Amino acid sequence: MFKGSMPALVTPFRNGELDIETLKKLVEWHIGEGSDGFVPVGTTGESPTLTHEEHERVVEEVVKAAAGRVPVIAGAGSNNTLESIRLAQFAEKVGANGILVVTPYYNKPTQRGLIAHFTAVHDCCNLPIIIYNIPGRSVVDMMPETMAELAKLDRIVGVKDATGDLARVCDQRLHCGSDFIQLSGEDATAHGFNAQGGVGCISVSANVAPKLVAQMQAACAAGDYATALNIQDRLMPLHNAIFEEPGLVGVKYAMSKLDLCSEEVRLPLTGLSDSTRALVDAGLRHAGLL
Repeated sequence: MFKGSMPALVTPFRNGELDIETLKKLVEWHIGEGSDGFVPVGTTGESPTLTHEEHERVVEEVVKAAAGRVPVIAGAGSNNTLESIRLAQFAEKVGANGILVVTPYYNKPTQRGLIAHFTAVHDCCNLPIIIYNIPGRSVVDMMPETMAELAKLDRIVGVKDATGDLARVCDQRLHCGSDFIQLSGEDATAHGFNAQGGVGCISVSANVAPKLVAQMQAACAAGDYATALNIQDRLMPLHNAIFEEPGLVGVKYAMSKLDLCSEEVRLPLTGLSDSTRALVDAGLRHAGLL
């Protein structure tokens, strides 16, 4: 259903406003480069600083531009369950293929609260749901036992795992079953994640290196981990450089170097420091992109 290289799509801006024409061009470019799907309006899509109207516009435009050629998993996460329900229902209305729902951040629900939250979102629409577990940002960590309870629901089909713990992939496989979709949420460990039972990555670096990330994922899927590792070696300096500061800032700068979009981000994020720009430039050269 969902697998391979799925860019955590950036939201391009121009003079503080959505740049929809560039967004459409990015969708076309990614499909041509071999990306297997899109995940718009996640953290990399700057969802925290989009208005509700902007959030919905981006989802709708990406769904239209993709035109059924690859799946679109729309970000529908919030620390307000009612807001997450509203976003999920909108994604379904405009034709998204699934939704990405993050563990509620800041208010620190218990495991019982996580089950209640995800069950409510599950029951509000008919879309497949990918759980987004990123304790480094949300503070709360969904335990494998909790995920197993949620996996019993018909439409909770997988997880974007950004714990950085490769052993967690095996634990979740044991608890949730081998058919439960496990997607990496961390570019630097995506190769190892697949070896442990993952089937793809919701990738930040794929915004600027979609062909290489897609080739790495395809090699893993074919069981050719030697080829995949060679590609990962090409990408690793770029992964590291992009995440030297917030990843979306790093990848937008990298994209601007290739004339793909503006490097513009919204406050409270700011542009990269000169030292990080130099690291990103070096990473692009190492990957053969610059």
